[in-house]
Amino acid sequence: MIRPVFEPESLPVVATGADLPPVAGERLTPDGLRARFKRRFAWTPEKIADAPWRNTDLDPRVAAVLIPLVVREHGLTVLLTQRADHLNDHAGQVSFPGGRQEPFDADAIATALREAQEEVGLDASRVEILGALPDYLTGTGFCVSPVIGLVHPPFTLKIDTLEVAEVFEVPLAFLMNPANHEERLLRYEGGERRFFAMPYPRGESVEVAQAAQQQRAARAMQPSGQADASTAIRGHHFIWGATAAMLRNLYRFLAA
Repeated sequence: MIRPVFEPESLPVVATGADLPPVAGERLTPDGLRARFKRRFAWTPEKIADAPWRNTDLDPRVAAVLIPLVVREHGLTVLLTQRADHLNDHAGQVSFPGGRQEPFDADAIATALREAQEEVGLDASRVEILGALPDYLTGTGFCVSPVIGLVHPPFTLKIDTLEVAEVFEVPLAFLMNPANHEERLLRYEGGERRFFAMPYPRGESVEVAQAAQQQRAARAMQPSGQADASTAIRGHHFIWGATAAMLRNLYRFLAA
């Protein structure tokens, strides 16, 4: 199946997670996360998968990403990158530091830490590994292991401009509030695809971002259950696709 070309920000919002409970605040702390990852309990990963047009005849390429949770005085944040526009895979998209596994990598953790060092200059000595989420299969043919780690300041970043256009942080509390999770719908010849999106206003506090999300959700939902495409926000980080799906799985894990 040929992958359709589309602009994700222009597609309608068909649902949000406003009816789901936010993650309890104590779980969004370093100690709360450590305790959560030490426990063994049943939880259900998100059902929405990535693109259905992946070539299933080929074995997926093994990869890993680091989901870096930065320990800030005002609360944990998630460090994200905006990929360079010229890359072959996921060009221009918001993503976690990461990439394909190399033969010399001992495991997914080694891949995630190496890629974070190469892409943004994050020293592995500043990262406390907590655990990993279930592997995620992308529409571009990657089987990605999401590795979760606490990043302890002080640290200095050095961006590889060939791969990364920008680095920014988003409050973990914003991303773990399902009211900020959108489901968007792509209809194309042969079927449809739903995907998650979590737009975050540039340079604004979590309170302002949440208020903007609530106002946009109220305007976006039409009686038909679909959103007006003209409601797309300008001047924000558009977190969507595999990155948003892995964050949604982190929400499911922490909320279970």
